Amino acid sequence: MNQSKVMKESSLMLYCCVFSAVSSSLYSSSCQLQEQFNLNGMHKTGDVILGGLFAINFFSDDLDLTFTSESQLPTCYGFDVLGYRQAQSMAFAIDEINRNSNLLPNVTLGYSLYDNCLQVGIGFRAALTLVSGQEEEVTLQDSCVGTPPVVGIVGDTTSSNSIAISAVLGLYRVPLVSYFATCSCLSDQQRFPSFFRTIPSDAFQVNAMIQILKHFGWTWTGLIISDNEYGVHAARSFHSDLGPAGGGCLAYTEILPWGDDPAELRRIVDVMRKSTARVVIVFANKSRMINLMKEVVRQNVTGLQWIASEAWTSVDVLQTPHLMPYLGGTLGISIRRGEIPELGDFLLQIRPDLHHNNTDGNSMVNQFWEHTFQCRFAPPPAGWVEAGGQLCTGQEVIENVENELVDVSDLRSEYNVYKAVYALAYALDDMLQCEPGRGPFNNNTCAHLQRLEPWQLVYYLEKVNFTTTFGDQVSFDENGDALPIYDIINWVWLPDGRTKVQRVGEVKRSAFKGEELTLDEDKIFWNFESKQPPQSVCSESCPPGTRMATKKGEPECCFDCVPCSEGKISNTTDSMECTSCPEDFWSSPQRDHCVPKKTEFLSYHEPLGICLTSISLLGTLICVLVLGIFIHHHSTPIVRANNSELSFLLLVSLKLCFLCSLLFIGRPRLWTCQLRHAAFGISFVLCVSCILVKTMVVLAVFRASKPGGESSLKWFGAVQQRGTVLVLTSIQAAICTAWLVSASPVPHKNTQYHNDKIVYECVVGSTVGFAVLLGYIGLLAVLSCLLAFLAKNLPDSFNEAKHITFSMLIFCAVWVAFVPAYISSPGKYADAVEVFAILASSFGLLVALFGPKCYIILLRPERNTKKAIMGRCTTK
Repeated sequence: MNQSKVMKESSLMLYCCVFSAVSSSLYSSSCQLQEQFNLNGMHKTGDVILGGLFAINFFSDDLDLTFTSESQLPTCYGFDVLGYRQAQSMAFAIDEINRNSNLLPNVTLGYSLYDNCLQVGIGFRAALTLVSGQEEEVTLQDSCVGTPPVVGIVGDTTSSNSIAISAVLGLYRVPLVSYFATCSCLSDQQRFPSFFRTIPSDAFQVNAMIQILKHFGWTWTGLIISDNEYGVHAARSFHSDLGPAGGGCLAYTEILPWGDDPAELRRIVDVMRKSTARVVIVFANKSRMINLMKEVVRQNVTGLQWIASEAWTSVDVLQTPHLMPYLGGTLGISIRRGEIPELGDFLLQIRPDLHHNNTDGNSMVNQFWEHTFQCRFAPPPAGWVEAGGQLCTGQEVIENVENELVDVSDLRSEYNVYKAVYALAYALDDMLQCEPGRGPFNNNTCAHLQRLEPWQLVYYLEKVNFTTTFGDQVSFDENGDALPIYDIINWVWLPDGRTKVQRVGEVKRSAFKGEELTLDEDKIFWNFESKQPPQSVCSESCPPGTRMATKKGEPECCFDCVPCSEGKISNTTDSMECTSCPEDFWSSPQRDHCVPKKTEFLSYHEPLGICLTSISLLGTLICVLVLGIFIHHHSTPIVRANNSELSFLLLVSLKLCFLCSLLFIGRPRLWTCQLRHAAFGISFVLCVSCILVKTMVVLAVFRASKPGGESSLKWFGAVQQRGTVLVLTSIQAAICTAWLVSASPVPHKNTQYHNDKIVYECVVGSTVGFAVLLGYIGLLAVLSCLLAFLAKNLPDSFNEAKHITFSMLIFCAVWVAFVPAYISSPGKYADAVEVFAILASSFGLLVALFGPKCYIILLRPERNTKKAIMGRCTTK
């Protein structure tokens, strides 16, 4: 029945009851009961009566909510033994409480239990009967006093029934404690202020399923729901919680039609078959699931992992050999299994009441008896005996038949009924223990059993806290929900074709540890060839080294795996972002971890460094050899004629130039950075100063050979020559000192050239200082070149000015080319260019200045004479 229609009809019925009572009070002092509802029930008297609503029958004729004669009331049929066992569990709990001297002493509990036939209207009639009573006439007094017909109700069976009943009972704060209604909407205390339940809400059931999905990594699932409060609220919870709590997405959400709609069922199953989601969650009742499975079998859709809601996880009719190829391995959420000691013995003692007919008293027992033994109590239906039917005697032995009633090995909903009854009992017990003057109500008053108002019992129900004999704690939160706990059930398909339902874990929420999922995976039966859990993902997991990039227009579970860019890594699966490596690290080729960056500098171990080092040492060795030759032949005319002292000093400076190039090779350190340019600048200034002085001496000698030029030689004596070299070199030394003090060169890790490398280099510190150093060397070189060029045509058999000019041209050409090459060369190649310039200019000076002399000394000794040197001049 449509939910809104039921609510309207229920409100109309309540209005009619209230209007009738008010109208009667205006004209008489009593209210007359217009009509009694014909309800199937079971009763027991007591000081305090608890009501109960159970689904004993599950079919009925069309429901008529109008107040008419009994002949038009619906007839219920289709006896449900499990529903009857739930009702008997309530009867047992009350009997056990009455035998407990510690709980409600001196108070006897009774009960009135009614059958709702799984119909909202019948359940609503039963609830009104429980809260209003069945007395024919109620006398009105000045004040309304007395215990209400029932102080609380255990029920109802379904969420739809509970919503309709609690919406009305909540207006008068009559407590309703459900053992089976799971809709999360019932947690709304604004709408249902007196509703409590001992079964977890669907919100927790959804969360329990999400925990299972998360445990097995199922991020891509389908959801099928029924078109009622049960399914709609579950769908809302899945859509809002699946992503944040489990990191998953719904591939589709389908609503099962009312009744058998082949076209719609065909469409839904076709969606399931085509989807890549291998896990299907179904929130629906038994009848809807049966209709769905008919179409699943017709289309032969196998290879799915089913997740069952509590509503159908224990349905026997689905656990058949015909359906197990499709439903085998189902994981279901089931009500917590409990143990109720002595319940089995209590059930075996049930006997029919032969003093009442089937429409009053304990008619439920008689119905059970007729259903179990396939007999009828007198008077039987017409033609029953003639057709071979038996009459019930009430002496049949229940142990002689196979019956679900006495099987107490798997008590689930019965355990919830048991806890609901005890919750009401403990609330009553707490209320009766109130000390006068210390009560919780106005003026510190207490509630009294004779003047009990329903809202007072609600107050104590909210504070109930006890532990069952099975060890479960029972208390209600601010929404009327008990501490939730569910068993996880697995459908096992045995090799012989039989089926078994086994418990493989539990999920619960405790006050201190939050939600806990426990699974025994070794016990789980998987209905797949691999006997392993299936994979159900929209996109495969992104391995380390990649990040997830959501596809446009797709759910967040559908993504592409994009490799991390250079310098970034991800070291976990399904990483949302790549993280940057620290400054001195770089991403590995797999982009899954950071590795130290490669360091680059002009090393002694690489071919370029080895080559330059070898050339430097070769130049140094040649300088030593030339120096040795000059020392050995120091008395020869060619050595003496070319200012041997300056030649020796020039050779020493050239050797220093070759050696200073070694400071540019190897890992830069503070001392090498500071020393390399200072040594380079001073060595080359010393070298060029010697050449400049030699050039000036040559010019002075030839000028002195002319008449009146003798006085020029007195300015170029040995002392003056040494002093000039010292002064010129000291200027460079002062430049270097000022540079090092003001802005000293320092080693630097340069990452600008290469992202994956650290280039170790020496930054000059002060570009001005470096420019002044080079500029001073260039100034002396240009001056030497000009003076030598002026003296290149002086008459002499061996005019050294020509060699100086040539050497200076080489020197200047090398260093002019050096500047742009140095600026454009990155990293270690800048050092290589500088070393090359040092070596090239040094070799140019060495070869140009000392090559011809060594040639004459070693190979043409006949020319190493004063006559040969002065010959040309004498001839002219």
